[in-house]
Amino acid sequence: MAALYYHPAAGKASLEAVAPSSPSLALRPSQSKTLCIGSSRWWMRRWDGKAGGISSSSSRARARARAVARPALFSPVAMEWQECTTELEVDVPCSVAYQCYSERESIPQWMPFISSVKVLEDKPDLSRWSLKYEVFGRNVEFSWLARNMTPTKNQKIHWRSLEGLPNRGAVRFFPKTPSSCRVQLTVAYEIPEILAPVGSALKPFMEGLLLKGLERFAAFAKECNSKIPQP
Repeated sequence: MAALYYHPAAGKASLEAVAPSSPSLALRPSQSKTLCIGSSRWWMRRWDGKAGGISSSSSRARARARAVARPALFSPVAMEWQECTTELEVDVPCSVAYQCYSERESIPQWMPFISSVKVLEDKPDLSRWSLKYEVFGRNVEFSWLARNMTPTKNQKIHWRSLEGLPNRGAVRFFPKTPSSCRVQLTVAYEIPEILAPVGSALKPFMEGLLLKGLERFAAFAKECNSKIPQP
């Protein structure tokens, strides 16, 4: 069993290992609080400074109330979000790049980790996505339902997930010349629990994949542009 001793006068706590039958538990300094952590439950006691004595029931009730007032000790840790951004110059006009990226069901052709995208027939602003990839030796698979937010034609496409893997992102198109543009891709996601141990290495890994995807997108958009009849 472990015991966490909190000393109000000192303003700090200490964690010590305590034998289950240790008689020393009744001899702790006056006004100290002990949080005993067992295998299946925890409780808090307030010692009155008397050898072998525990405070009255009213004192224990007040101690329990104070224990409830300390939720920060046991609050769950929120999952961390990461944001990745990459960009690339593409040798097609903004209008062509925008149109190619708008075709969501073609994204698996060039984005390495996206295995499928299916636009809902009755709600074209919604689409179901599937991700399958090997990340640091682990085969991972996730899915989510995404909503495309109102776009800005030839300038911005953005989305957010409604269920499944929490994520959001945006693609922005900046003109460079009449026949080229800069494409900037930003993706933010909640780090899945299975990948939390490698969270610090996940961002550069993902940014590398996104850049590879944009490089493939550049070739995809260029091929599409070559099929457009020239005036």
